[in-house]
Amino acid sequence: MAITGVKQEIEQIAKKLNPDSVMLNQDFTSDRVSQEITTKTSNVIHLATHGQFSSKAEETFILTWENKINVKELEQLLRTQELLGEDKIDLLVLSACQTAKGDDQAMLGLAGFAIKSGARSTLGTLWKVRDESTAMFINKFYEYLKQPEIT
Repeated sequence: MAITGVKQEIEQIAKKLNPDSVMLNQDFTSDRVSQEITTKTSNVIHLATHGQFSSKAEETFILTWENKINVKELEQLLRTQELLGEDKIDLLVLSACQTAKGDDQAMLGLAGFAIKSGARSTLGTLWKVRDESTAMFINKFYEYLKQPEIT
């Protein structure tokens, strides 16, 4: 199920970053995500999707158009670059509700898994967010990220 604000969010990012690849709706498949992460030429990966987060790895995943990517699969994909001797991912943005929220046994939810798997920095959320607010926040985030004098 497509998230209505994602198209606007991704279009705003594309204007700022000139990404090598954009996957929306039917193009956002598990195979394509795997391919793009393992053959990445960018050090920033932005995933805007639905997800489910739990202390149980088998119940933690992000949704693609036709399937889901389990947290263990995502962790393996992110580690691929390190194993191949490539540069690590500098920034992984998980633009979905509560991607940084875990329970008492899942510190930082999916964002925590991303950091453990080699991403230098991860942006996630601790609460449910509205599409419009997310698009505005992400737009400003990337605007400031592109300014070298701001850390």
